[in-house]
Amino acid sequence: MPNRLAHETSPYLLQHADNPVDWWPWSAEAFEEARKTNKPVLLSVGYSSCHWCHVMAQESFEDQATADFLNDHFVNIKVDREERPDVDAVYMEAVQAATGQGGWPMTVFLTPDAEPFYFGTYFPPSPRQGMPSFRQVLEGVRAAWTDRRDEVAEVAGKIVRDLAGREISYGDSQAPGEEQLAAALLGLTREYDAQRGGFGGAPKFPPSMVVEFLLRHHARTGAEGALQMAQDTCERMARGGIHDQLGGGFARYSVDRDWIVPHFEKMLYDNALLCRVYAHLWRATGSELARRVALDTADFMVRELRTNEGGFASALDADSDDGSGKHVEGAYYVWTPEQLREVLGEQDAELAAQYFGVTEEGTFEEGQSVLQLPQQDTFFDGEKIESIRRRLLDARAERPAPGRDDKVVAAWNGLAIAALAETGAYFDRPDLVDAALGAADLLVRLHLDEEARLSRTSKDGQAGANAGVLEDYADVAEGFLALASVTGEGVWLDFAGFLLDHVLTRFTGSEGALFDTAADAEKLIRRPQDPTDNAVPSGWTAAAGALLSYAAQTGSEPHRAAAEKALGVVKALGPRVPRFVGWGLAVAEARMDGPKEVAIVGPALTDEATRALHRTALLGTAPGAVVAVGTPGSDELPLLADRILVGGEPTAYVCRHFTCDAPTTDAEALRAALGG
Repeated sequence: MPNRLAHETSPYLLQHADNPVDWWPWSAEAFEEARKTNKPVLLSVGYSSCHWCHVMAQESFEDQATADFLNDHFVNIKVDREERPDVDAVYMEAVQAATGQGGWPMTVFLTPDAEPFYFGTYFPPSPRQGMPSFRQVLEGVRAAWTDRRDEVAEVAGKIVRDLAGREISYGDSQAPGEEQLAAALLGLTREYDAQRGGFGGAPKFPPSMVVEFLLRHHARTGAEGALQMAQDTCERMARGGIHDQLGGGFARYSVDRDWIVPHFEKMLYDNALLCRVYAHLWRATGSELARRVALDTADFMVRELRTNEGGFASALDADSDDGSGKHVEGAYYVWTPEQLREVLGEQDAELAAQYFGVTEEGTFEEGQSVLQLPQQDTFFDGEKIESIRRRLLDARAERPAPGRDDKVVAAWNGLAIAALAETGAYFDRPDLVDAALGAADLLVRLHLDEEARLSRTSKDGQAGANAGVLEDYADVAEGFLALASVTGEGVWLDFAGFLLDHVLTRFTGSEGALFDTAADAEKLIRRPQDPTDNAVPSGWTAAAGALLSYAAQTGSEPHRAAAEKALGVVKALGPRVPRFVGWGLAVAEARMDGPKEVAIVGPALTDEATRALHRTALLGTAPGAVVAVGTPGSDELPLLADRILVGGEPTAYVCRHFTCDAPTTDAEALRAALGG
């Protein structure tokens, strides 16, 4: 008998629709049921490509005896953290405050008023390594609820009061200046792993947003150390097992410090951010490796994540069938020398093993190796390696593929649109720009209502019921602004403006502080507010970036003022925790540089000289520069107003802070003005 999740759109919730646990989705009705039956609530939060979520599901939620106990004594609520980042954020903050750590699956016990009183993450089916079993936890919580209700209420009340008191110390509403940006760079230098690239120890996450800051800081100041850290980190990641050497794209993180063994799930947001980073690294350095990685990551997203409706799916699972019916992490991606011989024959297998670092003892589990590109002096025949790569990829395609979470998340699609639009423009790949346009079109058609309010998710062409949060409005606006610069189509600037109006009116608090949820959103025990960049830019810093770019494109003073106020938190956090406010620092670099406003006018966008100027503008490294392209007299984009051809030729105008350089018809002069 399916439970109440059978009609949900979330792939994660649907994975649990046939559990014997009587799950409820997050809803007022679930809490009403808890009040009516006088039961505590078990809140279980995860996501579809989470390995330990699957493990706990198999061990506990698919177990009839455990399910019977849960159904008898609790109201059980299942939440997809990707659909409800607000619910996830509020309770994760409580878990971290109480236990000092967090993660998924997240297991929280609540009163019928949604107040938390006991926390954890994964619980095993029997006690292990000092962890109680899940059944022991359930029995303990039930006993406390039955026999010590006053104590439970007191704990829950204290937790909620403590959370309410954790308002962000906002500092001032001034954007960071030279001093704070230099201090942030110094802080990053201290945490930099000079031997392996990246920051900190294991597990190691791809620091996309920090690399964006480093590239922009180098472009503005000429700091060679910043560029070196960016280059070396990107090269080490590209050569490591975290990068799929056959199919392109990146895994979520590396479990070791050397980028060798990944946690194998592939997320849309990582790949969108990394695609853009490598494209920007190529723009700054001309690195052939950066070009290849940017393109293979873009191709991976289009090939493996694009949905039938034109959007991009959230993730590929870490686990897949190892051929014996057993789901194993990484089974799709790893190789033994014997498997190489089966596909390639003796001689080519030996070459492949050397090139990709496959050993008899293995770099992963049970003698299996994750493919990587170790640094070595040997010269390899490019054509031969390409033939080997193709044959291995074809053989891998015969393996059972990892599951795909087909949910389209607005924010992550916004990041993908920006990456694909820019990568397509840089490398003359109109198909990638078309893919970005297809996703943007889907967001407008399906996720936006007539008041330009966003739905967080959709699946199979059906919008989900959950309202967009700040990161959705900000990242989709960012994607639309990139499209406007690449295509010259003003409609994308208009849509970005509609979304950012919501940011100004519904997500902004006093003194310019931003909230993750709208003022009129569902009330939780606390209104979430997190300015730190983690796996993705925070809604706060993403909004600051989009507001700044929109102001540069339109001259809107309210948008610029809101961006500068929002950057006050980066002034406070940047020097202290630069690794966790990378996008905020990148936006601050754009503000320090202007950002520059570039208008290109030509007789037609198909005109060769116009296209050359437009391309030069897009390839400029000036941090956060915005570009408008069109015909003289066009009202498509505000930056084109009153721009005329000089001597009848296509002309570029570069302005900054209400001051413009002399117009130029020379691409080299434009390149010099934009640091290209």
